[in-house]
Amino acid sequence: MNTKDYTTSFTVDQSPEEVFSAINKVRSWWSEEIEGPTEKLGDRFQFHHKDIHRSTQKITESVPGRKVVWRVSDSQLNFVKDKTEWNGTEVVFEINRKGDRTELRFTHVGLVPAFACYGGCSGAWGFYINDSLHGRITTGQGKPIQKE
Repeated sequence: MNTKDYTTSFTVDQSPEEVFSAINKVRSWWSEEIEGPTEKLGDRFQFHHKDIHRSTQKITESVPGRKVVWRVSDSQLNFVKDKTEWNGTEVVFEINRKGDRTELRFTHVGLVPAFACYGGCSGAWGFYINDSLHGRITTGQGKPIQKE
């Protein structure tokens, strides 16, 4: 069985502090319908998209300019048999200086190919990280899910 967690990364010209700030403005790159605070250690917020997916994230680690970790609980993925596949997984953003650039490495720890949602979820994360969050960092404009 393949247990490799979903991960992706990119580098930008912006500072680690700018990358960190953009990550924490979750409504600007993931979904405008996020409920709850998203910027400080201990904050809890809820994501929902129609009746397809909802989950609660708690910020369990927050190191300015270096790292953000969300622990996922109370997930409901209505497009797979085990609707709680995300429960107990962690969403990790690691920020590192690489010469005069900044690397962002995103890993959804526990999102593995054995999960029924891996294909759809990794594809969605690929868009929200590599397109929407990247755009938010580099141009100030992300592509979050719009409010209905």
